[in-house]
Amino acid sequence: MADDAKRQLEKARDPEQHRAFMQALLRDVAALERMLEDGAFESGITRVGAEQEMFLIDRDWSPTNGVQPLLAALDDPHFTTELGRFQMEANCDPQLLAGDGLGVMHRQLDQLVDKARTTARELDMDIVLTGMLPTLGAGHLGLDSMVPDPRYQTLNKVITDLRGGRFRVWIKGLDEVILEHDSVMLEACTASFQVHMQIAPDDFARMYNIAQLLTGPVMAVAANSPIAFGRRLWAETRIALFRDAVDTRTRPHSVRNTEARVNFGTRWVRESIAEIYKEDIARFRALVVPTARDEDPMAVLDRGERPAMRALRLHNGTIYRWNRPCFGTTNGVPHLRIENRILPAGPTTIDEMANAAFWIGLMTEYGASKGDITRRIDFDMTANNFYTAAREGVGAWLTWLDGVEISARELVLDRLLPDAEAGLRRAGVDDRLVRRYLEVIDERVRTARTGAHWQRTSWNSLRGRGSAAERSNALVAATVSRQRAGRPVAQWTRARLDEAHSTGNSCSRVEHIMRTDLFTVQADDPAEILAHLMIWERIGVVPVEDDDHHLLGLVTNREVLQALTKSGSTEGVSVGDLMLTGREVRTVSPATSTFDAVRMMRRYRLSALPVVDDERRLVGLVTKEEFLHVAGLLLGDHEHDDDDDA
Repeated sequence: MADDAKRQLEKARDPEQHRAFMQALLRDVAALERMLEDGAFESGITRVGAEQEMFLIDRDWSPTNGVQPLLAALDDPHFTTELGRFQMEANCDPQLLAGDGLGVMHRQLDQLVDKARTTARELDMDIVLTGMLPTLGAGHLGLDSMVPDPRYQTLNKVITDLRGGRFRVWIKGLDEVILEHDSVMLEACTASFQVHMQIAPDDFARMYNIAQLLTGPVMAVAANSPIAFGRRLWAETRIALFRDAVDTRTRPHSVRNTEARVNFGTRWVRESIAEIYKEDIARFRALVVPTARDEDPMAVLDRGERPAMRALRLHNGTIYRWNRPCFGTTNGVPHLRIENRILPAGPTTIDEMANAAFWIGLMTEYGASKGDITRRIDFDMTANNFYTAAREGVGAWLTWLDGVEISARELVLDRLLPDAEAGLRRAGVDDRLVRRYLEVIDERVRTARTGAHWQRTSWNSLRGRGSAAERSNALVAATVSRQRAGRPVAQWTRARLDEAHSTGNSCSRVEHIMRTDLFTVQADDPAEILAHLMIWERIGVVPVEDDDHHLLGLVTNREVLQALTKSGSTEGVSVGDLMLTGREVRTVSPATSTFDAVRMMRRYRLSALPVVDDERRLVGLVTKEEFLHVAGLLLGDHEHDDDDDA
């Protein structure tokens, strides 16, 4: 760990420093309440802004750790780092909502994305806007892929220590993924399009509650992250993964029903933004302690100046509410805003801006015409709507105001789109922008062709026509191609396998080609099952594992035939009697190079190689068939190159 990070960690763990920070945090809250009472925050004006997160990819459609040279080449303060070196963020300038404000923001967003893409391509990279990158695997999430910033390193160390050293993710959708990792780098699997909306101080509690209510239907129409680690999971898997990625709770906390740092909230807000900060301070211990102390914020206010309130900002930055309360300044004047963190990156900037306009229009109209929504729906139902929509997308059924059970599609088409239109017009947004953005939502919902739907249907259409790695490559290649064309996702054609022509490095590691849908046996199983299994599934190698999936051995059809030849039957024989163990079973890790695996198979005349993790748990299997497939790809590449030379 870097020296700066070590010093930060020592401060965070020092009881005296922690107490001093907590006292500064309480002073900041008191100063915030005084500013609210004095009317110090701007009112009567609405600005909007956005943060665009994106992934950096190489020529083989995989994540590449290129953010530092890319930022240097861009030389533009609108761009900054994220947690991973294969990520970047672009920040749009705040705009007045009325008139052409959304149009100005959209044009700047396009300019920033185009600039990032052009510069990345000059460095032999590219960018892609998506909630989760299908080609990103566990092998990309080492600490060497973390941006070398002491803040990230300290946060990782603190959270890892609180968790006991391991992060466990279990997400079940159509498929299932169970993943263990040793750092917060799981957070780097996600990318969002975060929309900010300025809120009048006196209206903040009511508008924040409305933002909570709207998360369900907005999530349903915006979902764009159904494929992760080669599995079909939630419509917006980013929601489930991000929650676990920075969760500091251990098993006893789960019994006590404590909140995760990534959370929806626990109740309606009754008074002001300060109420949210107070709850977060009460629930969550400070993770990072600043190296410098601010002057007493009350003394700063007494001079007629505005306090920096760094302690409150820092603590708020380690709490990840899906609707995050924020305060800041514009032209020296303090303001309050809500940061909508539920929206994924992509599929295109027009889709993202349509999502933003839909949410902003609904916020405006519900704020003006719906009264106290907390009397019309239970808080827990809004949270349930959000997670249901994240799992099921536009096909979700939601519980709406006054206990109405309704499909997300019907709710959006019949009720929310008219409300969003009314809200945007109420805010003075240009008619052409209202029509442009809401037509994108209307087409997407009527056809049910969301980003999540496009990825899933593309993935399913490619099943049986390539490895999981090739299908992931095809999704990313097709996404990049269609993003550059600029048409909304409802008009996209499915991804094709031939869109992902690469240099061959996309099959450079065993994890790219290994089988993960395995048939296994245990040592005490009867040997008869082996013969049947090999015939039924037409396989010649069967791994043997224990209840915790640790590899114990391997059985090939040779051992079964030898047993049959010797005694004429396998009756009374167990799998353990036949399996190969110890040095007879060579293994590789997911990160092993394909070349090294081939060399091992040739050297030891193996027909298969089990793939195990660092605790010797079985995660996959590679056979001669997979290597022949890779050879065919490489041969195809060479033939293609010869044609080009001709």
